Amino acid sequence: MTAHLRGLDGQPIPSAVGTSEQKTDASWPRREDARLLTGSGRFIADLALDGQLHGVFVRSTHAHARIRTIDRSSALRVDGVRAILTAAEVDADRLGGIPWEVCPPQPIGSPPVEPGDPRIAPPQTLLARDRVRYVGEPVALVVAESLAVAQEAAEHVAIDYEPLAAVVEARSAMMDGAPRLHDQFPDNVCFAYAEGDPDGVEEAFRSACTIVELDTANQRLVAAPIEPRGYLGAWDAATNRWTLFAAAGKPHPLRDTLAQFVFRVPRSCIRVVVGDVGGGFGAKNVLYAEAALVLWAARRLGSPVRWIADRSETFMSDMQGRDHWSRAVMAFDRNGSILAIRVKTVVNLGAWLGPRGVVPAISGAKILSGVYRIANGRIEITAAFSNTVPTCPYRGAGSPEIIFVIERLIDLAARRLGIGPDEMRRRNLIAAAQIPYKALGGLTYDFCNFPMVLDRALELSRWAAFADRRKASAAGGMRRGIGIAFGIEAFGTSYGESAELRLTGDGLLEILIGTQSSGQGHETVYAAIAAARLGISADRVSIVQGDTDRIARGNGTGASRSLTIGGSAVVGACDRLVEVGRELAADRLEAAAVDITYANGCYRVVGTDRMVSLAAIAVDADGLSAEYSFGAKGFNFPYGCHIAEVEVDDETGRVRLLDYTIMHDSGRIINESIVRGQLHGGTVQGIGQALVERCVYDPDTGQLLSATLMDYALPRAHDVSLLQLEFYDRETDANPLGSKAVGEAGTVPAPAAVINAIVDALKPLGVKHIEMPATPERVWRAIALAQGSPGDDSGD
Repeated sequence: MTAHLRGLDGQPIPSAVGTSEQKTDASWPRREDARLLTGSGRFIADLALDGQLHGVFVRSTHAHARIRTIDRSSALRVDGVRAILTAAEVDADRLGGIPWEVCPPQPIGSPPVEPGDPRIAPPQTLLARDRVRYVGEPVALVVAESLAVAQEAAEHVAIDYEPLAAVVEARSAMMDGAPRLHDQFPDNVCFAYAEGDPDGVEEAFRSACTIVELDTANQRLVAAPIEPRGYLGAWDAATNRWTLFAAAGKPHPLRDTLAQFVFRVPRSCIRVVVGDVGGGFGAKNVLYAEAALVLWAARRLGSPVRWIADRSETFMSDMQGRDHWSRAVMAFDRNGSILAIRVKTVVNLGAWLGPRGVVPAISGAKILSGVYRIANGRIEITAAFSNTVPTCPYRGAGSPEIIFVIERLIDLAARRLGIGPDEMRRRNLIAAAQIPYKALGGLTYDFCNFPMVLDRALELSRWAAFADRRKASAAGGMRRGIGIAFGIEAFGTSYGESAELRLTGDGLLEILIGTQSSGQGHETVYAAIAAARLGISADRVSIVQGDTDRIARGNGTGASRSLTIGGSAVVGACDRLVEVGRELAADRLEAAAVDITYANGCYRVVGTDRMVSLAAIAVDADGLSAEYSFGAKGFNFPYGCHIAEVEVDDETGRVRLLDYTIMHDSGRIINESIVRGQLHGGTVQGIGQALVERCVYDPDTGQLLSATLMDYALPRAHDVSLLQLEFYDRETDANPLGSKAVGEAGTVPAPAAVINAIVDALKPLGVKHIEMPATPERVWRAIALAQGSPGDDSGD
């Protein structure tokens, strides 16, 4: 499908952005790459301020314990130590804690709840006060003249703990007699939420011919961005202002939360500056104690304070993801049509309700239909505390969890009914003629064509010839399987975004915007959008982000919204800039403003050859500026079909990914190379969850057993096949670009596609399900269990 950006006169602009015939990656290579690949990037660890001190955190070595005493005397005798700070000093200076930001669902008719209200959930203390609740929780901050001195002194801080019983699994935390993490939650349940018609679901199940069930854990994951978190805090006594240099994805919300909840000062007292950010995947999008504490220490000591996490600290202190356990049931009629779905999920929040810990817990409810016609559905969610690192949105944020359940249930039903997994989906997909379609959860899907995407994915994957490939693998002693999964997401209405454009007298256009790139290519895409909209060269466009003093407002980057929301704000700001210049152009051309058209960087008088460039108008006016705020009024629905092909060695349990096909609808594609990169990266993370990744806590002690990259496996090149990717560009009307979100899309169907393929390969051996990650040991145990040998499929 071909699409064009159009100018204010309604005519297609000769596009720097490109069309499906003019591929954008050829026209507009990523502008960031040369800087980042040649070592010229500016990351948090590259920054240094004169006279800076270094911070090291003393973290809890217990999952649950009372703090009896903290002895700092020996550590303070280390030469070069400037301070050792604990909760006693935090309390003396009356600092607040880390609040929740997204409220759990409240009963209908409940009074409004203020953000951070401790009656909903207590804020996390900056430093543990009387009790520690997870391994890695910060207890003390050592500040010294060098990093080595701070590290040495931290070794001398003696903390006397009274160990308490710990619980790391959410279902166990809800049992009678489980250790209580917070006094106001005696059963450790923070909140519960249900959606759907229970009576309608029960009626559908009573009429069903086939019912399939699944108990499954969507395991806890670590985001593990290539750049660890870090902060550098400075205090200016002359202006009574802080500056925080940070590796963060949301500079303005970070500033606002620090001001309102921690320091209780006007927002103008804090400036947040963010340079290049090396990945985040959601983990860098919230306020952490370390950010607040370096600012606080800088003011107390009168010198900048710097803290950069080491890799083990990222495992022990960065917000973690997933950790949902679900019991799901799906009902079918005699023809294999879905009648109803019922899901009960227990979500592990960790030790505290994280700033956005509610989001992944409940967001899957809005896509409970997946891409299928399901008339009846019910989801019940219980979110509980445990002695683990708090959880927050991680790439996908609830969508991979629910889609895994749906796609596994459909495969189980296909096997039970003797229907091919492709045909099972075709029978149940929402038809193109049924769009717009009101799905479970209340959303109305639009601008989708699921059957077409399925048919093309099957064609690309050579599905019809799979039997021949399976025979070839069998001849070599391997078991070959193929798996299919659909994914869908719903994005758009949560946060708006603003963009300000400043066109200087020398023809340079500056875009100031509150989103924050951590590898998404904002410099390339925003410049291309503005260049196409205004009909100017993208080489004359620069992007300013990551400075709350220079950029008036912003919501940062998250929920796959930078292009659809931020890019749309750029479009609106371009149009306003043109309108600002139109009156000036009318004066210069001695014509009425209504007779002035704009295209390709120039104003023209209708019916004449009189014209003047936008750049010339900017010279006359000594610069032009315009601002626009965009908020989507409806959702956009990115979706795709993934097909994975694997070989399994049934003697060792080793899985090899042979082929992987993606057919995806991202709406209007602005820069194909960036969209491909986002889909590739997200898909590989989903493959990693399916095959190798798992955050492991000792169930008895609560110790984190996967605290290094030696123990926590990330996907490597040999774990992944070449990814075959094709697009279906079905534009949406949810934003003026016609684009759909793409940043998280790859993670959503990938785990199910891979697990479905593995189970398909092992079907002749009687294996019906394998939990993630499908490590060789876990696969081997599943085979042994299916064959009646001792063992289980837990892999523990």
